[in-house]
Amino acid sequence: MMDWTDRHCRQFHRQITRHTWLYTEMVTTGALLHGDVPRHLDFNQEEHPIALQLGGSEPSDLAKSAKLGEQWGYDEINLNCGCPSERVQKGAFGACLMAEPALVADCVKAMKDAVDIDVTVKHRIGIDDVESYDFVRDFVGKIADTGCTTFIVHARNAILKGLSPKENREVPPLKYDYAYQLKRDFPQLEIIINGGIKTLEEIDLHLEHLDGVMLGREAYHNPYIMSQFDSRYYDDDAPYKSRREVIEAMLPYISAQLEQHGPGKGSGGGLKLNGITRHMLGLMTGLVGARAFRQTLSDSKKLASGDPALLLEALQRMQGISDYVSHV
Repeated sequence: MMDWTDRHCRQFHRQITRHTWLYTEMVTTGALLHGDVPRHLDFNQEEHPIALQLGGSEPSDLAKSAKLGEQWGYDEINLNCGCPSERVQKGAFGACLMAEPALVADCVKAMKDAVDIDVTVKHRIGIDDVESYDFVRDFVGKIADTGCTTFIVHARNAILKGLSPKENREVPPLKYDYAYQLKRDFPQLEIIINGGIKTLEEIDLHLEHLDGVMLGREAYHNPYIMSQFDSRYYDDDAPYKSRREVIEAMLPYISAQLEQHGPGKGSGGGLKLNGITRHMLGLMTGLVGARAFRQTLSDSKKLASGDPALLLEALQRMQGISDYVSHV
């Protein structure tokens, strides 16, 4: 998710789940081929398994970018064919690519020829007023002919004109049955569903029909839901971190990042404390005192101090309110 799942967000999420695949925010081929490659591709080894999501529509540029991702150590390259924003459309990629399956096939083939790691595609079920299941079936079939075996299906149409990206996540109706039908029509493919999924029970239901589930907004706004993933879906019964332990695990990382990239250091004006802590605001979702936790982490004066101990202060303030201290 652009401007959301940066390396700091992913490092935070990795403290909650050891095995869940993490995806970068979409990185354009232009940014990699003509910009600051380390800024876009650097990640922490602890983040594995991790996929690099690319945005682009020129096969040779995508091939070069995919190769960079492989060289940087990513485990998967994912092509975004689902983002509906006007900024992305102007670059002729994202969801508008669904109207050109032959071009997408060329892009995927070029990437697959360039790398030895998996190349996958994330897409919608249709664009604008195209409601027929046949549209997404034919799209997936065309891309599958290149040897691509994994498709992440955001089970809504993308409305390219007239709806904002936020509205595109809420207004077009969800059609999970389209994803289920794709699995029936292409049983040899790995079909992963995305869109509007918020609970473990919903995940379990989808897994009765499909190979995987991707969470977006829910994982960001309610990240601790992922604490159940390792034991529930990866057969790992090792104890998961409490919320307090997640915070404590992040403190040395935050200190090191501020020391390395703090204000005035590096490109882009360096790094401020809230560049990391903003991703942690949802950690206490569902607990009494969560609002106090968020308020403390959003205090501009305290954030300006650049002291990671602010997280402990937020935790302490919440514990003074919460009836669920033992769960923190």
